[in-house]
Amino acid sequence: MGAAGSSALARLGLPALRLPAQPRPAWLGVAALGLVAVALGTVVWRQARPRRRRRLQQVGTVSELWIYPVKSCKGVSVSEAQCTAMGLCRGHLRDRFWLVIKEDGHMVTARQEPRLVLVSVTCEDDCLVFRAPDVDPLVLESKLPSSNALHDCRIFGLDIKGRDCGDAAAQWFTKFLKTDALRLVQFEKNMKGREAKDIFASIVQNYQIAYPDCSPIMILSEASLADLNARLEKKVKMDQFRPNVVVTGCDAFEEDTWDELLIGNVEMKKALSCPRCIMTTVDPDTGVIDRKEPLETLKSYRLCDPSEKQIYKSSPLFGVYYAVEKIGSLKVGDPVYLMVQ
Repeated sequence: MGAAGSSALARLGLPALRLPAQPRPAWLGVAALGLVAVALGTVVWRQARPRRRRRLQQVGTVSELWIYPVKSCKGVSVSEAQCTAMGLCRGHLRDRFWLVIKEDGHMVTARQEPRLVLVSVTCEDDCLVFRAPDVDPLVLESKLPSSNALHDCRIFGLDIKGRDCGDAAAQWFTKFLKTDALRLVQFEKNMKGREAKDIFASIVQNYQIAYPDCSPIMILSEASLADLNARLEKKVKMDQFRPNVVVTGCDAFEEDTWDELLIGNVEMKKALSCPRCIMTTVDPDTGVIDRKEPLETLKSYRLCDPSEKQIYKSSPLFGVYYAVEKIGSLKVGDPVYLMVQ
C-alpha cells in the first residue's frame, strides 16, 4: 500500500495492510483505497452527526413580553428582555425576584390577598417605585444593604431565602392590604433557588428558580386565549394568566406540542404544562376574586390525559412552562422556532 494509504489507516487506528512485494493487480489498489475512503467517511460521519444543525420550523411570533417583578403583583410589558437561567429581566426588573411574606416567612399571593394584583412596579433611575390605589407611592432602592435581615421563606412547602426590603416596604404593603403584618423580600442572584425536581418530580431538567411557581418562563398563545373566551360569557384578558411570552400566529393550544424552542438567540425546552388554580379567577383590574370563572370552564375541556393525573391531578392546563437551555436576548416580533431533530 502507498504511504498515503498507510498513514491514513494509522491515524484511524487501523492496522496497515501487509501485501507481497511482487506487482499487485490493479483491483487490489482500488480495494485498499476504497477501504480507506469508507473508514475515513465513517469517522467524518460519526464526528459530524452530533453537530448536525437542527431544522428550524417557525410556529409563531412573539407578540408580548412580560416581567412580573413581585409575585402576584402587576406585570411590566417590555419590548425586549434578557433571558437568564432564572427568567426574563430588563434593567433592575427581574421576573418574580420579590415576594410578599407573612412574618413567619410563608408566601402571600393573590390567592390569599387578591388586591395584590393592583400593585404596579416601575423602574425609575436605580429605584423601584410601587404604586397602588389610595396609598402614596413606595420608592425602594433596587440594591438592598447587606445589613438587611435574611428571611427563611416558604413557597409551596419549599424553603428559600429572601433579603428584607425594610420597614417602610413592610408597612406599605400591610397598610394597602389592611391585613396582619407583612414583609417584602428580595431574591439575590447569589442565593440558592428552589430545585425543579423538588417542585415536580416529573421535571427532568436541572434548573433553579426564585419565586415563580414552577419554571423561569411560561408561554401562552393568543389563539388559546381566544378559544377560552369563545366559551365564556365574561371575557378574560391575557394578564389574568401571567405569561412571560405571548405568541401569535399559531393555532389554539398548539403550544402544548412544542418541545424545544429558539426565540431570538434563546433556547428553551418544555418542562411541563401549566396547571391552573384559583389565582386565574382574580380580576386584574378590580382585585376581586370570583373563585369560579374562568377556572370552571377550563376544567370542562382542558384536563390532563388520565396517564398524567398523578402530575396535574384535577387542575386544568393552560400555557406551558419552559426551562432555559441557552441564555440570551429576545424581543417582541421575534419568530418562534420549533427546533426539530
